[in-house]
Amino acid sequence: MVRTHHDVGVMTVDDQAAFRSAARAVVQATRGFRTLAEAASASEALAALERVTPQLVLMDVRMPGGDGVEATRRLLARRPRTVVILVSSGAPDQLPADAETCGAAAVLAKQDLRPSKLMELWRRHRPDSSPRGRSASP
Repeated sequence: MVRTHHDVGVMTVDDQAAFRSAARAVVQATRGFRTLAEAASASEALAALERVTPQLVLMDVRMPGGDGVEATRRLLARRPRTVVILVSSGAPDQLPADAETCGAAAVLAKQDLRPSKLMELWRRHRPDSSPRGRSASP
């Protein structure tokens, strides 16, 4: 598939290589999207912002050495127009209480990540769309 500079640049942040690989395959299979970067930790993701400017970030909720909720706050403080989707393998009732207020646009179960869902979430939450569903950053 030919990629253009108009593609949505995606960064995936997850400590599990298997999920990063699966996410990369979903992004690659989704027309109009491309992988810009991958990170295995919150600190790697924040460091990657020095070299890439993703429009969309798939952020794992729980990672060793720093959680995705705090990383989302820090990322959005630096890049407020970035759309962050928290991804989790746990049940919705197992999410940290502050997941709803960290500024993430949505929470997605890892097993639900597929091209149609990626496109739907982007259409709903991209910066030029309606702000509904997006929590305010503190």
